[in-house]
Amino acid sequence: MSRLLSGWVVASGLTLLALAPLHAQSVGSRSAPKTAPKTAWGDPSLEGTWTNETITPFERPTALAGKPFLTAQEARELETAAATRREKADGSSAPGDVGTYNQAWTDSGEKVVSTLQSSLVVDPPDGRVPVTPETMALRQEYEDRNGEAPEFMSPWDRCITRGVPGGLFPAGYNNAYQIHQTPGYVLIYYEMIHAARIIPTDGRPHKPSHLTFWDGDPVGHWEGNTLVVDTSNFNGKGWIATNAAAGRIRGVLQSDRAHVVERFTRVSDSTIHYEVTIEDAKMYTRPWTVKIPLERDDAYQFYEYACHEGNHAVENVLRGARARDRQGSSR
Repeated sequence: MSRLLSGWVVASGLTLLALAPLHAQSVGSRSAPKTAPKTAWGDPSLEGTWTNETITPFERPTALAGKPFLTAQEARELETAAATRREKADGSSAPGDVGTYNQAWTDSGEKVVSTLQSSLVVDPPDGRVPVTPETMALRQEYEDRNGEAPEFMSPWDRCITRGVPGGLFPAGYNNAYQIHQTPGYVLIYYEMIHAARIIPTDGRPHKPSHLTFWDGDPVGHWEGNTLVVDTSNFNGKGWIATNAAAGRIRGVLQSDRAHVVERFTRVSDSTIHYEVTIEDAKMYTRPWTVKIPLERDDAYQFYEYACHEGNHAVENVLRGARARDRQGSSR
């Protein structure tokens, strides 16, 4: 069973595709294999089930300013504090804040990332996303107009997409991915919103610039053991991050000028180092980079992501806003 299910997720008999066998090595090892696993046709193998839940913050907190990495002791203290908060929220200790869901329905992780980064954002060096004031003002406008029309609402709430690279940013639950490979293609299947992202690695160019997509147009190639995915041709309707764990960056728009470069490097049988650099001159003062280890979990079981938020909540939010408008109330 998936570690924990979202309150909105309905279990179904989703049949998993058979995963190609991986070279044997103990799960949890951080040492790089002497020879990277290969597919039957000779490409580096990224195949398997991977998760990325973590308590490491997306951006570096003020309390950790100037500290790009944690000490082992600091990591243990953060993990202990997180466990204490969960116990309080579960009611097993003193009463605590259960948040928007009871803790029984969340799966946001118990550990900091294995690299001991103090934030998932690693560049700029301060661990903060270099947004412009205009970007944050636009984000606030969308938040203020959330009930005005669906276009102002999160594409995640609308069950469209969590975006690229946002779909690989850790959330409160459903942080699992299956990677499958065939000659010339890599497929990433996301548990959240059950998206299947197909990445060609056969040397083709990007599609013409007038063809745009919610998740952009990905083109992949191999650099040694690293899969490099270059994505452009975004339609300008998405968000860079849709989940609350991204903090103030949740709701920042992704413009049609966005350019995303991802790097997937298999460093052991149990770990893929994922690195992504985002460039979007309309939203940021400079490119910025996120690093997140993906940890292998062959026992993880996927369930259907039913997306009841989009099926019901969006309609109800808009209906409630229209009722408020009729009463003459301000937003």
